[in-house]
Amino acid sequence: MADSEALPSLAGDPVAVEALLRAVFGVVVDEAIQKGTSVSQKVCEWKEPEELKQLLDLELRSQGESQKQILERCRAVIRYSVKTGHPRFFNQLFSGLDPHALAGRIITESLNTSQYTYEIAPVFVLMEEEVLRKLRALVGWSSGDGIFCPGGSISNMYAVNLARYQRYPDCKQRGLRTLPPLALFTSKEVGKRHRPNPGLLILISSHVTTPSRRELRFWDLAPTVSEWSRLMREGKWSPRIWRGRLVWPRLRLTFHFFETFILDSGAVPFLVSATSGTTVLGAFDPLEAIADVCQRHGLWLHVDAAWGGSVLLSQTHRHLLDGIQRADSVAWNPHKLLAAGLQCSALLLQDTSNLLKRCHGSQASYLFQQDKFYDVALDTGDKVVQCGRRVDCLKLWLMWKAQGDQGLERRIDQAFVLARYLVEEMKKREGFELVMEPEFVNVCFWFVPPSLRGKQESPDYHERLSKVAPVLKERMVKEGSMMIGYQPHGTRGNFFRVVVANSALTCADMDFLLNELERLGQDL
Repeated sequence: MADSEALPSLAGDPVAVEALLRAVFGVVVDEAIQKGTSVSQKVCEWKEPEELKQLLDLELRSQGESQKQILERCRAVIRYSVKTGHPRFFNQLFSGLDPHALAGRIITESLNTSQYTYEIAPVFVLMEEEVLRKLRALVGWSSGDGIFCPGGSISNMYAVNLARYQRYPDCKQRGLRTLPPLALFTSKEVGKRHRPNPGLLILISSHVTTPSRRELRFWDLAPTVSEWSRLMREGKWSPRIWRGRLVWPRLRLTFHFFETFILDSGAVPFLVSATSGTTVLGAFDPLEAIADVCQRHGLWLHVDAAWGGSVLLSQTHRHLLDGIQRADSVAWNPHKLLAAGLQCSALLLQDTSNLLKRCHGSQASYLFQQDKFYDVALDTGDKVVQCGRRVDCLKLWLMWKAQGDQGLERRIDQAFVLARYLVEEMKKREGFELVMEPEFVNVCFWFVPPSLRGKQESPDYHERLSKVAPVLKERMVKEGSMMIGYQPHGTRGNFFRVVVANSALTCADMDFLLNELERLGQDL
């Protein structure tokens, strides 16, 4: 017979539990919140992997440790972690620390429930639906459906799955082998989170850079420039000049070109994925024009607005997403520009036919009993393939309650103002070269060190310039002064991408960024 004596634990000592948690919260407030958001502190305390392993003492042993040791472990974990709430953290599309959202995250973790049935998450089931309703209203829909997902990748994958199921509703019973090859249209700018899993569909696409913008957009799915040149010679198309730039044909002929390609390949087009706020350059696809094509050919239109969706809160800038109300589905990550905290990603649908549940549901009888004492339509777990879900709505709901629409709108508008300030200040300084004029809060540029200035005609200029960003990134990280991401892009060598999203940012932080790059790169 098993020993019924309780295992050693703080659970039986409420005084000890309270003392531990208060002490831990004190460490969090001190290290993560106060120091972690102060410009007088480092963004990160860089250590090489082997040294960090020793400092953290990661080994798990047979004997437990004292409360004093545990508190030191907590302090060390925070001390050696990157402070994403720091005003000098420009590295990711998420940054900042909203106190109300953090409060929601603490409550969520404390309650430790799953969002799959009303039975065990009554508050959060109702709250999620209200938050989703608010997000849908901002998109422009008076009704619809939706679900919170574990990140933008899953939101986009669900949209692809829904579009396939809508076209072939018997695929769940008959299997994928009964389906023809499927074609999805998107642009080269899609990041990792946009790329459909090969297990879901066959992706057919083509990507061509056009000279009308220094950004690859949806219309770059058009024929190659050489093909347009041939059409010009044959008198089948004439170029158009707009604002001093050559504008290449966009969607009207684009689909005709791909329609021919698809017919030749035997693939069936079923979805177009447009992007509102690309990961690197922060560009917005022309949604109205894309919606026209989708409507004409009966294609599902998905808009990946994971990054740019929060612009819908701004009356000044929401025009960047004109036409989004015509989409069938939208992915939106409030954990990015709104700083709701990881993770907070919503998939929104116009559909009112319960497509989510019909597509993903498995009707597990041990969980989704149909003879419950309440309305079983409130059980949302069957809308997703994962079933169990963490609560992601509370942090956004609590922040929205505190800020209101107006407070969140000011946050968005301020980010645009600071991004423009940074761009204008760059133009005043030698050694900063913009990749393109930004239309969002992604500011992409090269820092040209003194040794390369005026050497643009040198045959090895671009190769040498591409090596600058990695060196400066190493220096800033090891000093802990700031963090900025860099990347190559097509034929462009490495350049910096500053994400101006933290609501605590000021013009002084923008000035610091420029000054620091000049300081770190003065000897290059």
